Order: sequence, then C-alpha cells, then structure tokens
Amino acid sequence: MEDPASGPKLVLVFSGKRKSGKDYVTDLIQERLGSDVCCILRLSGPLKQQYAQEHGLDLDQLLGPGVYKEQYRADMIRWGETRRRQDPGFFCRLATRAARQPVWVVSDARRLSDLQWFWSEFPGQTQSVRVQCSEKTRKQRGWSFSPGVDDAESECGLDSGVEFDWLITNDADAPSLEEQLQPILKLAEEAASSSSSSSSSSCH
Repeated sequence: MEDPASGPKLVLVFSGKRKSGKDYVTDLIQERLGSDVCCILRLSGPLKQQYAQEHGLDLDQLLGPGVYKEQYRADMIRWGETRRRQDPGFFCRLATRAARQPVWVVSDARRLSDLQWFWSEFPGQTQSVRVQCSEKTRKQRGWSFSPGVDDAESECGLDSGVEFDWLITNDADAPSLEEQLQPILKLAEEAASSSSSSSSSSCH
C-alpha cells in the first residue's frame, strides 16, 4: 500500500474502446491542469517496453501509431494477458512508480484487474471514467473491426459489470468536452490545492 503522505490525491482511471478518443480527453485534462499538477500514466507503456525487450523489437515504433505496432498488437495482447495472470498488478506498478504529481490520470485501463488494483492501492482517491462514442464516430476516426483485438479482453474487459463514476460522450452531437469535463477538472483542482499545503516535492 502506498504511503498516503506521498501518494496521489486523486487518481482518474480512464477506459474506452479503440478510437473513442481516450488520449485526446486525457491530454486535454493535463493541458488544463498543467504537468506540474497532473501526470498521464499509460499502462500500455511499460507493457510495450517489456514486450520489446523480450522480443528484440523497436520500442519507439511500438509506442507510435503506425503499421509496425498493429502487426504485433494481437500477440502483444496475448503476451500481456499471460503476464497479468501471473501478477495482475505488474503493469500498474511499473506505470506508477515514478509518478509524483498530486493528480494521476491513467489513460488506458482495459481490464477489471486494472481498476481493482487502483481501487485496492488508492481506495479513497480512485475515480473511474469511461469515454464512449458511437461506432459510426469510431469508424470516421479510422477504426475497423480486427479479430483477436476488438473481441479480446483488452477491448471488452470493461464493457459491462462496472459502475463508472463518470461517463464522457465523445461524439460530435454530444455536449462539448469542456462542459462534460468541468466537474472532473473541479475535483482535480480541489485535490491539487489540498496537496499543495502538505507537499512541496517537485514534479517531473
């Protein structure tokens, strides 16, 4: 368990389908709060780093949006599931070990075990956020169904059985993201201000 004095004041755990706009939304939150207050944690980062090391692959290309990553995606998912079965918190611990800001934004939770780890480690600070949009919108953003990816637990693990604290609809005809994110940003600002009096550690 993390020491409450040095741990985060708020952990926003985001999930959503491919091309739902999770990264756009989480980047927007960090932009509004500032990187000294808010850090973005990607669980897929340490997964890809570990996978690249074990398979002798180009990490930079695996982290990018191109074809290189897509040709390894299905195998990387299978490999990640095996590691998680052995140790459900493995990638969560790797992703959070260097975080020092008061507000953590986890941009890519994909399984119930991801959420459960944060609920267990930071029970008072964790809030779950689901980014959703229509299939039509996802297709307009370049999504198409990929067997072994879109029907895997990494895409479907949080489709049901979770009561999210917040739902963000990222469609053109939905209320603006600014409007939908306002209460979350307010919560984050309050968490950050509560930490400023008790912590003066610098953030990287």
